[in-house]
Amino acid sequence: MLNKKIRVCLLVALIMIGIPTMAKNTVSIVPKPLSMEEGSGVFNLKSGQTITATAASLRPAAEYLQQVIGAATGYSLKVSNSKSSVIQISLDSSLPKAGAYRLKVTAKSIKIEGKDYQGVIVGIATLRQLLQGRAIPEVKIEDSPALPWRGFMLDSSRHFWSKAEVKRVLDLMALYKLNKFHWHLTDDQGWRIEIKKYPLLTEKGAWRHFNNQDRDCQKFEQKYENSDFHLPEAKMQIQGTDTLYGGFYTQNDIREVVAYATQRGIDIIPEIDMPGHFMAAISNYPDVACSGMVGWGTTFSSPICPGKDSSLEFCKNVYREVMQLFPYQYIHLGADEVEKTNWKKCPDCQRRMKEQGLNTPEQLQAWFVHNMEKFFNENGRRMIGWDEILEGGLSKTATITWWRTWAPNAVPQATAQGNQAILCPNGAFYLDNWEDKNSMSTLYNYNPLLEGLSDAQKQNIIGAQCNLWTESVPTIKRVEYLLFPRLVAFSEMVWLPAEKKNEKNFLNRLPAQLKLLEAEKVNYRVPDLGGFYETNAFIGSKTLNLTCLKPNVEIRYTTDGKNPTRSSALYNGPITIDHSTDYIFRTFRADGTPSEAVKAKFIKMDYSPATPATIQGSGLKATWHEYVGERCREIEAAPVNGEYQVSTVSIPKEVKGNIGLVLTGYLDVPADGIYTFALLSDDGSTMEVDGQLILDNDGGHSPKEITSQMALSKGLHPVKILYFDHNGGTLKMSTYNDKGDKIEWPAEWLKH
Repeated sequence: MLNKKIRVCLLVALIMIGIPTMAKNTVSIVPKPLSMEEGSGVFNLKSGQTITATAASLRPAAEYLQQVIGAATGYSLKVSNSKSSVIQISLDSSLPKAGAYRLKVTAKSIKIEGKDYQGVIVGIATLRQLLQGRAIPEVKIEDSPALPWRGFMLDSSRHFWSKAEVKRVLDLMALYKLNKFHWHLTDDQGWRIEIKKYPLLTEKGAWRHFNNQDRDCQKFEQKYENSDFHLPEAKMQIQGTDTLYGGFYTQNDIREVVAYATQRGIDIIPEIDMPGHFMAAISNYPDVACSGMVGWGTTFSSPICPGKDSSLEFCKNVYREVMQLFPYQYIHLGADEVEKTNWKKCPDCQRRMKEQGLNTPEQLQAWFVHNMEKFFNENGRRMIGWDEILEGGLSKTATITWWRTWAPNAVPQATAQGNQAILCPNGAFYLDNWEDKNSMSTLYNYNPLLEGLSDAQKQNIIGAQCNLWTESVPTIKRVEYLLFPRLVAFSEMVWLPAEKKNEKNFLNRLPAQLKLLEAEKVNYRVPDLGGFYETNAFIGSKTLNLTCLKPNVEIRYTTDGKNPTRSSALYNGPITIDHSTDYIFRTFRADGTPSEAVKAKFIKMDYSPATPATIQGSGLKATWHEYVGERCREIEAAPVNGEYQVSTVSIPKEVKGNIGLVLTGYLDVPADGIYTFALLSDDGSTMEVDGQLILDNDGGHSPKEITSQMALSKGLHPVKILYFDHNGGTLKMSTYNDKGDKIEWPAEWLKH
């Protein structure tokens, strides 16, 4: 055996002559493979090496791998039929399921085997993550996905994405093994796909005067001092004295994007939303709507007129051209949020309802959906629709995309009938909802195989997808900021079976993924800073110690109310705070681009005294008001629907529809101390303790949690929580135990 001195000298010599060495356990892959063995050596990439595809069908995959390695290393590799190449990709039918792959990297060769083409592509994605400089660590991996549908939806209507920008999204999807791209191509705000039979759809329907969504982006650019909200001049055109925003894809553009996605193992599912969300078409072809009824209703725009045969033919003609461009099995009809008021007044709709024996506008919508689905089936396609298509019944071949969290029976109902379901609940799965410190964790820990379903029903859940609606997303940089790193967490959630997920392990691997995203020049969101709450209480003084998942992140701060810049004070370590101070923190990437600014109040206080009171029982009193507004302070003026007792801060099971909830009682704290309150709600909520407003989570919004601390003396403290929602949302109170773990507020502390 070599003695220690000789081993050290040999190691130094190896480093000096340029032979790479690599410690074990340095590999970070997301999604985490089901089985992985690490070696101690590396495979060295060199220019001129050859990639062999052992089946003709894999030639596009070999060329894709050639592009991936070339982009990462600058090396030019060859694609050949040679059987002696050092990099080989092949098919192996013995692998367990669709999308399964095997990857073996030794010092001498790389072999990727897939159950199918997509299996080879996800093997390439793993190899792409393993690239470290121009070396690839020795590994042996066997892996397969838990769910076949691992998707992402991009809205190209509200704001338009160029062909190159869509390809950018597809590349990032492929990196994290996502395989379904749901492309939302039309809506009220813009028609984005060329239909040759109806040229006005893009000549006029693809362009608009600035609307409220564009103006919101302009406001956000100013408010947040963030150029990611800047409306790109490249997507504007001048017509006379008007500046119009828009753009569209020619049919050749679509073919090019489809080919690009296909090479990366991604199916594109087009959505031409109908019968509602159709104003971009109706405004240019008004005969498609009910006669004389074009415009906006109470909530949504005029839908098409299902009473006219000519309207049905218009819809089918559009889809005839769409089907020529997209070769995949599925087509998404949309069919959500349809305002049906016009149908009640339209003679054509009323005649159709009489002919078909339909009694309600909801039944007329179901008739339209079934009619379109029959047309799809006749053309060899299967229909997907948002979960509203359940209303009126589903045929055996329809698939739902479940988005409405306030319709929890949609998935159980559909899957019990034998229909497939794709999950994208509108809280954590809607990535246009701005991220907070809980968003990624909620997404990662979601179980798409919902509790309470039979094994047969779970088989009908084919997967999940994240959605990005782009009302306030005008640039690809903003797209990337909202997607990452949440889409990284989503990719592991939908790939791994529930028993294999481990959030702590995932977070340990995340910094390496952030480094990879930096190499790909992705404008990702730096993970949240830790070590403080929105409002922080202290007695005497407090030490502020900031933390972040990203190592060595640059943190700047201010105390004058202005957003930090690169010239603001640099956080170098713990700060002692001895008086009430408002801080604003901001992280910066290596290229100087900032994250969003985060505010935190630090309040020096004494213990708030307890209140003597006569206690009647445990839990809180809950009063339900019939409230239709969007401000907590207005709830108590609304009529009362009922009174209940709750053991936790929650919505009583009897309370549905228009909810204005008032929870009152006392907190019975066991000792003098500083207590942390974390209030999660969808929509708005507020909380008072001892008559002081300590949590203000008011206004309409998606699930959002805010935190606050208060110094409380042992004993009873009056508490009042206000909450509103109009679809049956979320309300939850948490605290933190001595170990720093978040737990539900102890029931024994709630009294009335």
